[in-house]
This record gives sequence, C-alpha cells and structure tokens, in this order.
Amino acid sequence: MKIRMSTLLIGSIMAVVFLSVAAQAAATATVDVYKSPTCGCCGKWVDHMRDHGFTVKTHDVGNKEIRKKSGISETVGSCHTALVNGYAIEGHVPAPDIIKLLKEKPKAIGLAVPDMPHGSPGMEGSRSDPYNVLLIKERDQTRKEATIYNSYDPYAKKAEQLPKNLETEKSSSVMRLK
Repeated sequence: MKIRMSTLLIGSIMAVVFLSVAAQAAATATVDVYKSPTCGCCGKWVDHMRDHGFTVKTHDVGNKEIRKKSGISETVGSCHTALVNGYAIEGHVPAPDIIKLLKEKPKAIGLAVPDMPHGSPGMEGSRSDPYNVLLIKERDQTRKEATIYNSYDPYAKKAEQLPKNLETEKSSSVMRLK
C-alpha cells in the first residue's frame, strides 16, 4: 500500500512540475509588437505581457501592414498586432489566453480582441466593458466568422457575488403610488 501511495504521489508531483514548466516555457516566448510610437495603451499592454514573463520587442511602425500580412481581417482590428511562435495576436488579448494558445497549439492564425474594450489589459480604468477574445482560424476571417476563445464580463462576476436572497427581496417588494 505504501509503495502504491508513493508512486501516486510521485506521479502527481511530476504532473504539477510538468504543467508549471510548460506554462513557464510559453510565458518566456518572445513577442514582437507592431504599434504606433504614440499609443499609450499599447505600451501598457506591452507591460502586461512583460509582467506575465514574456520577452517583448516593440516596433514603432504602426500595425496595418503586419496585420494584413498576418491574415488578420480589419473587422477584428485593433491598435497593435503582435507575433509570437507563429501566431498573430491582435489587440488587447490577455496574457493568460496567449499562454493557453501557445500550450494548446491549435491550427489557427491567432487571437484577437477587436477594437479597444475598456477593462482589457492596457485599457484599465474606471470602466470595464464585457468583451470576447476571438480565435481566428483562417486568413481574413471576419468577426462574425471567428470562434469565441474566451469571454470577459465584469458584470457577470458582480452578479455572482450578490446574495441570493437579494433577487427575492427585489421581486417581493411592491411600491404603491396613489
């Protein structure tokens, strides 16, 4: 019994070590970012990527040319385009989604967060809006054709945190005006 337990323990430890090494290896990838030299939110996204262990090289030449060359449609466009391990990353994609992409290695062009949603990495502030991270599977795939890779909704988390009896109290309360 002791031998079986120690074998299971060793196997579990090895699995944890392997997964953390895989995540760390993904996060140490070099990211080439093409952006405007004057864009502050792009600089904040670069900091976000560095904070997650990525090595980042910035190219202050704009991103229209590299976006088109990478196969990213203008319908999913944003203010910067990044290249990492053969994938294109368009806009304010959170680093954990990029790490997941690099780990899973799907057949795809890359990920995109269209536009510049408030609350996404680099766009933090007093306001946070819901947004989707899109998986772009084919060249020039439009927003409507893309697959949702991950969703971020700050309001859903707040709704989950509300007491369950709050909704009951709201609906059972009636205000009468005369």
